[in-house]
Amino acid sequence: MFDILLAGLDSFQSWQVIGGVILGTVIGMVVGVLPGLGPLIGIILMLPVTFHMQPVAGMGMLMSIFVAGSCGGAISAIVLRIPGTPLAAATLLDGYPMARNGRAADAIGLAIASSALAGVLGGVVMILGAPALASVATNFGPPEYFALAITGLLSISVVSNESTIKGLMTGALGVLIAMVGSDPLSNAARFTFGTNALSGGINIVAIIVGLFALSEAAVQILEGGLRKKPEVQSVRVSLGSLWMALRHWKNLLRSSAIGVFFGALPGASGIIASFTAYAIARSRPLKGDAPYGEGAEGGVVATESANNAACGGAMIPTLALAIPGDAATAVLLGALLLLGLVPGPQMFALSGDAVGGIFLAFLVSNIVLFFVGMLMTPLFVRVLRVRKQYLVPVVLLLSIVGVYSVQSRVDDLWVMLVFGMLGFGLRRYGYPLAPIVIGLILGPIAEGSYRRTLLFSDNGPWFILERPIASTILAIDIIVLILTLTPSSLRQRAFTLFRKWRA
Repeated sequence: MFDILLAGLDSFQSWQVIGGVILGTVIGMVVGVLPGLGPLIGIILMLPVTFHMQPVAGMGMLMSIFVAGSCGGAISAIVLRIPGTPLAAATLLDGYPMARNGRAADAIGLAIASSALAGVLGGVVMILGAPALASVATNFGPPEYFALAITGLLSISVVSNESTIKGLMTGALGVLIAMVGSDPLSNAARFTFGTNALSGGINIVAIIVGLFALSEAAVQILEGGLRKKPEVQSVRVSLGSLWMALRHWKNLLRSSAIGVFFGALPGASGIIASFTAYAIARSRPLKGDAPYGEGAEGGVVATESANNAACGGAMIPTLALAIPGDAATAVLLGALLLLGLVPGPQMFALSGDAVGGIFLAFLVSNIVLFFVGMLMTPLFVRVLRVRKQYLVPVVLLLSIVGVYSVQSRVDDLWVMLVFGMLGFGLRRYGYPLAPIVIGLILGPIAEGSYRRTLLFSDNGPWFILERPIASTILAIDIIVLILTLTPSSLRQRAFTLFRKWRA
């Protein structure tokens, strides 16, 4: 492996590689910040440009978009309460409260530093453990993916600050919304009410923008918050963000490991990693940190570390087995083929220098992400200085353009409007919005995996219990659910009795 890395060093003698990484990082930050775009769109838009570049330079630029786009979504979530990507929905839980408390620069700097550090860690794991982790991922079948999806859905009970029941209700609503469209196995239409516009399902970008952006705009308009002067304590970002992230080093390492694990599982969404990392971090808060849900630094560190570490994990099956982990890595897989590289075990033997160059480009892209992010952060923080009477129309315009640009359908704008009103109503009555996103993403994964399990088993749903990994995960899920629904006083009393019994 080290011979491959040494061979890859020759690639960095070309300014085309370095320039591609820097350009890709800037483009990734921009498409990540803008709602409705994201790293996938950025990779697709820049794919034709790579045809005229060296393979390592082209892949370096596309992977930089992949990495920076995953981080950029957190910036709009923190500054405007609009997740630039679905992954940033978890970062919003504590990032936006930090911004409202006058710590926007700290929140963004912390997100960028955590992303860069976790990205480097994920890259190191990708380089050293690709064969082992890829082989583990291939052993996961539908029962294991069903168990993992249930784990992610149970994280709803943790991210619901005020009421677990309300969180589970909105999570169930997200699962129901995800069922609109076509059956995942038979492709038969369901819940479309005879409307062709719903045959392909409801645009998730329109749902997310409506729930978060339009509902926030409605709150500001109807509650008289337009003329209030925003409070921003500091807009200067320095290397202090790096030390701030390192103060949460245990959280960062743990969340990075979670991100790499879930990212290496083909088809498993990074949102599972981010919410799982958030749930674990919330159960182990750092002394002196703010409460979770009210601007905790640990919440931002956990979600952003898991997000970007998942990028390195997702590249493991893509490079080693030619199995893409998600839509973005599927496009990267196609880019490898178009650039003359054949992904899979044979690529390590036939194109070792290119593989080494790609590994190094991934590591360098995360380092560049930190410095480019630090330079661009003041520009995004200044958005908070604009009075909301001017900012709200801009947010609405960006929302409309972003949603329409995905599929160029007017129907998506109506979907955005409907979910904007729904989000406003849910917020007024204290229902959390993040569980809807979890249900939207994980509902189809859980349903598809469960039904595939039934198709390939003779023992019905009990077949899941015959799989050691799946049954272990489900057992842990049941324990977590019982502990979550048990009143805190009763739970504390049980723990006290248990400690006395052990003594």
